[in-house]
Amino acid sequence: MDKEILNFLKEFKNELIGKVDGLNGKFNELSSKFDELNSKFDNLELQVKENTQILKALEHSAQTNKAEHDRMINDIAHIKGDIESIKEDLSIVEEVTANNWANIAKLKRAK
Repeated sequence: MDKEILNFLKEFKNELIGKVDGLNGKFNELSSKFDELNSKFDNLELQVKENTQILKALEHSAQTNKAEHDRMINDIAHIKGDIESIKEDLSIVEEVTANNWANIAKLKRAK
């Protein structure tokens, strides 16, 4: 009976060792997967930082473009006002010239 108990304990021990070795293997597998996930997370973190910098640069560029656009709109409005003023002045010059031509025609007839 002692031999049977001894054999049973040896078999039990061998089964436990096999299961512990299996658990160790699974633990090592999980540990390597965890390390892989940490590496991926670190890469994602770097990518997010880079994307954030790019977005900030694009936002600054957009603000600069908006300011330049607003300045151009103001310049165009001033130019439009100047052109309208020149048109009005030209119209007055045209009227005065027409009157002068009429006066010249009268003077030529009077001669």
